[in-house]
Formats: sequence, C-alpha cells, structure tokens
Amino acid sequence: MSEAVFVVLCEMMGTSQLVAIRRETVDIQEIVERQLTNNWIHGMLSGSMREGFRLYGSDKDLMYWPNDHRVIMDMSQSEYYNTASTTLILSDSSESPPGFTLLQLLTPTEITEVQSACVRMNGRVYISSSIHSELTCSVVVPNSTVHGPCGSGNVEGLEYDNAHCFACDFWPTPASSWIDRCHLWPGPEVAEDIVRNGCHVVAIGHPLGPHKNEEWRLSFSRAEYKLVYSMNHGQFLTYGLLKIFLKEVINHQTEEKNKLICSYHIKKTVFWAIQQNTLPNWCPPNLLAGFWVCFKHLLKWVYEGICPNISFHKTTCS
Repeated sequence: MSEAVFVVLCEMMGTSQLVAIRRETVDIQEIVERQLTNNWIHGMLSGSMREGFRLYGSDKDLMYWPNDHRVIMDMSQSEYYNTASTTLILSDSSESPPGFTLLQLLTPTEITEVQSACVRMNGRVYISSSIHSELTCSVVVPNSTVHGPCGSGNVEGLEYDNAHCFACDFWPTPASSWIDRCHLWPGPEVAEDIVRNGCHVVAIGHPLGPHKNEEWRLSFSRAEYKLVYSMNHGQFLTYGLLKIFLKEVINHQTEEKNKLICSYHIKKTVFWAIQQNTLPNWCPPNLLAGFWVCFKHLLKWVYEGICPNISFHKTTCS
C-alpha cells in the first residue's frame, strides 16, 4: 500500500527530478532579480512553493530585506561592517521570550519606513515591529492587509504573504543546540551552510511578551528550505502527505477559531522525526510508517500543549 501511495503522491507533487527543477528555477530567478535591483534589496521566496510543492490552494510567501542593513547579536560583531555604508541594528533579547528580540537602531538609516517606525525606550532607539508592519505591508502590492509579520492579499486567485524583514549574518546563540543535534541529519556541509548564512528577524512580537508591539521574531526560513532540499524524496512526500492530511482532514473537522495547528507545525514535526532517526529507512515501502511516526509526534505535542521551539498559541501560527 505504501508503494502505491508513493506513486500517487509522485503524480500529485512531482517526481524527484521535477521537484529539483522547480527548486533550481527559483534559485536562478532570485540570482537574476538581485542583479536587476543592483543588490540594494534582496527578495527570497519561502514556504511550500520554495520547497518544491505546487499544491492547489498554496499561497506565495516572499521575504524582502534591505541589503545595507544588518542585525548583529552583540557589539563585538560590529567590527565586520563598514558603518559608513551599512546600517547596524543590535538584537536585544534580554527582556524577550525565547525566539523574540528587540531591535535597537545603532547607526542612521535612510529608509523612511524604518525611520518612522523608531520609538524611544529607556533612552535608546528601537524599531517597532507593529509600526514597521503597518508601513511596509502595502509596499509590494497596494492595499495589502497586515497578517502576522506579512502584508497579505489575493491577486488573481493567488494568495500571497510578503514579509519585510532584516537579515542577520550570524547564527543566534539560543539556536546553537540545533547544531549539536546534527549528527545524522542534515549532513555537515548542509549544517555548516545553514549556520554560515545566519537568520532573519520578522516584524511580529510574542503575544504574551512584555513588548509585543516592539518585538521581532527570529526567522529561519532560509535554513528550513535548505533542510527540505536535503530530504530524500520519500521524506519529502511524507511531508506533503501530512500537509494534505492537515488541510483535508484535520482542518475540515475543526472550527476556524479552534485551529491551533498550521503547516509550520507539520514541517517541524517532520524535521524532528528525521533528525531523531525515528525511522531508519525512509523509502517507498515505509512511506505510511513515516507518516504514522510524524503523526504520533504531532499528537504528543498537541496533548502536551507545546512542541520544540514553537508555542501552540494560535497567534503564533501566522
């Protein structure tokens, strides 16, 4: 039965060769677009379309960040930048929940939206995430609405989420435990590449944090799509099957206001199942076994009310 499901899923989601072509096409497109914009602003497709899915009803997730602005995790990292050409922003997570931070503006910025989003706290200048979201949500597509850290809407039947964020070239210390878990998966080259490319911060605070209107959330979207790229096709199709199960079964049986699980939780479930080697051989005959392993992980986290690195609070699912 698993092998039959594998064949059907290949027809629905694509063979390994087709998925690889989709990913390579996106990679090349981004390189070309960055050349056309003179490298001033970077854009990155993320989410399911970046990962290689073309499922009906999927939205298009894009991230944008100014290339001359950089977030640093401590003041010692400022020595790597020329402050005459780079605006530096300091991550201050001393009062924020794990995974969230305040952004202190250290050097002047010429971006109007960043200037207008600045607020003063304790004698320092910080960039407010809520103000920044309001000011940037319609920059790419007019009349977009704020949805979490994104400007969202619908163009010709395609839903989109555009997030204006900032890049950080350094791997955050609270995430160092992930590196220690990379014994079996992903491979050392993938792990090193992920850590070397740092992370992003997106404009949304923790709903229960002391500064939810000013806080920003650490985002590992680039790391996540590279992890999906490193899956074998059996793992990728298991991930896709779980996404379909979430949409067609779980969400159909749940009222809108009670939907606590989103596709991001599904992705985290697959990552943990692979990294913990709960199924030694992810191959076509084991596809349904892999699905069951991941689903049991998800059930456990739901009953406990928490899964690693993510709160099941509804507002964090956006």
